[in-house]
Amino acid sequence: METEQLIRTLAADNPHRTHSVGFVLALALLAAAPFSFAMFMMRLGVRPDVMTAMHNPFFDLKFVVTLALAISAIVVGLHLSRPEASFKGWGWLLLIPVGIIAAGIGSEMVMPQRLPMMTRLIGNNSRVCMTAIPLLSLPLLAGALIGLRHGAPARPALAGALAGLISAGLAATLYASHCTDDSPLFVATWYPIATAMVTAAGALIGARVLRF
Repeated sequence: METEQLIRTLAADNPHRTHSVGFVLALALLAAAPFSFAMFMMRLGVRPDVMTAMHNPFFDLKFVVTLALAISAIVVGLHLSRPEASFKGWGWLLLIPVGIIAAGIGSEMVMPQRLPMMTRLIGNNSRVCMTAIPLLSLPLLAGALIGLRHGAPARPALAGALAGLISAGLAATLYASHCTDDSPLFVATWYPIATAMVTAAGALIGARVLRF
């Protein structure tokens, strides 16, 4: 009997079906999300002019960027949860949110502006941004690490960094509904700084907890 056929036979005979990494990751993130949401509502809350802000394309762009980051990190993270998987050929997915925000900056630059560029870049909430996103990420980071731990990543630090990107992207989506700084320049400056903090934490923790 050939090896592949033997493996298929043994798998068919095994009555215990383990859940996929994707299923466990989704379940863990869903379990963690209420904690992040509760923290968000207790400390920040949705901006009062959100209904008006929704008519501003740059407000909407923030959610496109943050969700693109979270989704691309989930896809790459699930790929790397397999021990034989390679980062090569998949890392470009993480450039999708970069391209989106770059397009947003370009669009803003060709529009007449009432505020100087530096004022739009610095904004009014840079300190809040760098604090809120990492804090809101904590429950989600724990969930992402639990989900990816269900796999067998060959590079645990890299997988942990992707868990950080997943959680930061989701937390930034929450924070975006509070932030009154809608300029793509602000988003391209302060959101990545906050995301880098969470990514570094994920890499450090993942190097330990994602080993197999």
